[in-house]
Formats: sequence, C-alpha cells, structure tokens
Amino acid sequence: MALEKLLYEIEQGFWLEGKNHFLNHVDHRCLLAFPQAGEMHGVHSLEEVAATATNANRWRDLTMADRQLLETGDDFAIISYRADVTRADGEPYAALVSSGYVRRPGGWKLAFHQHSPI
Repeated sequence: MALEKLLYEIEQGFWLEGKNHFLNHVDHRCLLAFPQAGEMHGVHSLEEVAATATNANRWRDLTMADRQLLETGDDFAIISYRADVTRADGEPYAALVSSGYVRRPGGWKLAFHQHSPI
C-alpha cells in the first residue's frame, strides 16, 4: 500500500474509531497542539492520548480535503489536510490539520498532531 493512502487511513481512524485504534497507532509519546480551551496541548503518553477516545467525543461525517504528504526520509512523514467533520454534539468543525508519523517496528505511529480551526 502506498504510504500516503496508509497514513490517511490511520488518520481517519483517529477521528472515527475508538481507543483501540489509538493504542495501535500512537507512538509511546506524542506532541499535541490544540488551540481550543480545555484540549490537550503538549507531550503526552500513549495511554493519555488513548484515554481521550471515548464514545462521548467521537466525530462523524468526516471529509479530508487538500491532502498533502511530505516524506522527510524512510522513517518520518508529515501529512496535512483540511478536515470538515461533525462533533458528537452535532456541531460542525473545520480545521487545517497536520500529523507527523514515525516508522517503528510495529508500523507507522503518530508522534505529532495539530489543529488550526478555520
């Protein structure tokens, strides 16, 4: 499978799937950059990040547009895209999103994730 397709499939899972997806695809430490009040910001453990994936805050109706991929070597890649999605409470949300992935023996893992709301 092409790297771009693989990373976007993993990324989609962070929006639409639950805790097990996070446990399988987040690196042991991950830098999060969310500007919204109350959201996680900073370096967090895999377990802390996975704990945020509850049924109460899952998203739906995700569209990813203007997809970009930067491969910086064999073991690190960054994707960026526009996300249009509906929050669990029914409110629409749009953001420019960037995620950095590192290749580990168990596959590609999320090491950085950032939102810039539109």
